[in-house]
Formats: sequence, C-alpha cells, structure tokens
Amino acid sequence: MRIGIEGQRLFRPKKHGMDMVALELIRNLQLIDHENEYVLFIRPDVDNTVIRETPNFRIVGLEGGSYPLWEQISLPKAAKKEGCDLLHCTSNTAPLSTDIPLVITLHDIIYMEKGFVSLLSGSGTPYQRFGNGYRRLVVPGLIKKSRKIITVSQYERQRISSFFGMKDDPRLTSVYNGVSEHFHPVTDPGVLGKIKAKYSLPDDFFFFFGNTDPKKNTRGTIKAFADYITRTGSKSMLVMPDFDRQELDKIIAETGNESLHDRIKLTGYITNTDLPAIYSQCKVFLYPSLRESFGIPILEAMACGAPVITSNTSSMPEIAGTAAAIADPYNPSEITDRMIALTTDTGYRNQLIEQGFLQSAKFTWRSMAQNVLEIYREIGTKTPNTNN
Repeated sequence: MRIGIEGQRLFRPKKHGMDMVALELIRNLQLIDHENEYVLFIRPDVDNTVIRETPNFRIVGLEGGSYPLWEQISLPKAAKKEGCDLLHCTSNTAPLSTDIPLVITLHDIIYMEKGFVSLLSGSGTPYQRFGNGYRRLVVPGLIKKSRKIITVSQYERQRISSFFGMKDDPRLTSVYNGVSEHFHPVTDPGVLGKIKAKYSLPDDFFFFFGNTDPKKNTRGTIKAFADYITRTGSKSMLVMPDFDRQELDKIIAETGNESLHDRIKLTGYITNTDLPAIYSQCKVFLYPSLRESFGIPILEAMACGAPVITSNTSSMPEIAGTAAAIADPYNPSEITDRMIALTTDTGYRNQLIEQGFLQSAKFTWRSMAQNVLEIYREIGTKTPNTNN
C-alpha cells in the first residue's frame, strides 16, 4: 500500500499533544514497517529535523493558507496526486471531499458535547474558539465517511459511540497512546541544574500545565494552590509553562490573593525533551482537568517518578489506574487535600511513585503503532487500488 499520513503541524517549533502523538506514530512506523510506502504531508516550518525520510517514507511539504484550506483543498489534492491507497488524518478532522479511504484519529468530541460547548463558547483564545467551531462543522460528516475512526481511550470510544449512535459499529476502535522513551527519572546533577537554570525553576515547586482552554481547570488549580499555601504555610511555588501573564493576572484578581504573583512561575514554552528533568524535580505534578480523552502527561510524570494528582472524571481514572491521587476537579478544596496528603505522608507518596512506574510502563508508542498498522492492513485487504 501507499499510505498517506497528515502531519500538518509536525514541523512547527511549539508542538503539543496531538502533534506529539502523530510524531511518535510516524517514528515507530518507520521502525516496524519496511513493506508499505508512506507519504507524510506536512506544512513547511522551522523544526524540520524531527522526522527524516527513509527508503519507504517520503515527506511532502504543502503550503495552502489556513488550516481548513490546507486540509480541505491542498491535502486531498496532494494525496490523490501521490496515489495514496488510504489517508490517515491524525488530529480530529479530515477532508470531506476526497474519494481516498479515510482513517481519522478522533482524539475527543469535547467540542460537540452540550455542557462543554457552553463552557468553551466564551472562553479560550480566538484560535481555540475557531478550531472548535471548525470541528463541530466537519466531524459529523467525517463520522459517516471514514473507513476507520480511531480514538484514544475506552471512555472516549463510548462517548463517540453514544453521541453519534455508533453502537457496535466496527469502524470505531480505541488505541491507547504511549510514553516516549526519554521520559524516565533524571538524576544527573548537571542535567538537572542546566534545566533548572534554563527555566529559572525554584527549589520547591508543584508543576502544572496551565492552559487557557477551560477544560484544563487552571482557575480551580490556582485556587487549590492558594488554599494549600494558606492551610500549610508552605513556601512552595507553582510552575506553569506556556501561559499568558495577563490571563494569570485575571485569575489571581478573582482569588483576591495578590501574593500569588510571587508564588507562580511562568516559564514559557518547555521543549518536550526538557520535561523529564522538570518532572523529576517537582514536588507533585498536578493534572486535575475537567475533561480529557487520554492525558499523556499523567503517564509522563509517572515515568519520571513524580507523584500525580488527577481527576475522577472522563478518561483520567482509566489511564491513571490506582497510581495517582484522584480528586473531584470541580472541588478545589479536594485538590488541596490531595496536595497536603502527598507532601506530608511519605509512605503514601512513595506508594504512588512505585505504582506510577508500573502503570506508565503499560503504555508504549510501539504498541500503538503496531495497532494502527493492523488497521491500515485491514483496510488494504478490503479496498482495491483505484489511484495508481
């Protein structure tokens, strides 16, 4: 087969969750599949060394305006020109007008759900709101059109099945994400010191991926941290990467605790390969999201030996198992209770760390890629080649 894979954003310098999933899929397919031909469709950008061409993997750079124009016009035209037998779109959306058999990775349908549509409609950045609107527009048609719909957890598969009336539909399947091999405890003092200096990290800190996306529960987490300081008198700080200072100022104003300005460190974007050294130095990793389809950082932190607090909602208990402290994300005081437990009970803390190593080891990108490859083969055996 000649398999097309959409990776529009893989060469951009600041990669996030879905970008990393696509990147690890491609890297591992390069290791395990030397029979099929692959064409990787990307938008040219500065980080062009993350993937290398191999004898059966070729990279095609496509220009094409905004994301929707690139995806709906440039991508299907290029995939047809390249004679692709199937096209795998990796980030929730895909072209509606192609005749090439489609595989779509539908990470989540949060933007379709009534409660979250209301929550998201007036929040987040204009880019996030536009993206959610675009997904709401095209995903229903793609559900009908796609040969296979991959999602990332059993929870999300059940949500998609229920929302779109897909009970027992064999096209819908779940394939777990993985943990990259560079996530492990960092103990080298030189490496730890270098990363600490690079991001001006404090000596004593909680680590939290703050985000303007409302589902990340930034307000609730900051309230929980403020409560932790009040209840314990701790000198700990909260480290948040890639978060806007003005947005933080608004949240702090809501709490009425101006002292938080000196207790929260904004680092800017953190390179993925630097994260292990930060997980390895944090007191606790906080991931009390309101809604997730998977939650890769939960496993990354566990693999680095950081105790984790996450939520009792959506996919997070499925992914964390018994290896994390679970809290109600809508109740900041409950998050605070878990913070206190993990910083005062050494036995409990060590128990979760050990369980975390075992839990994170269950999720590998190699296994994910092997499962996706089987899906490609399944479609290949049922689809005659009409493009060559």
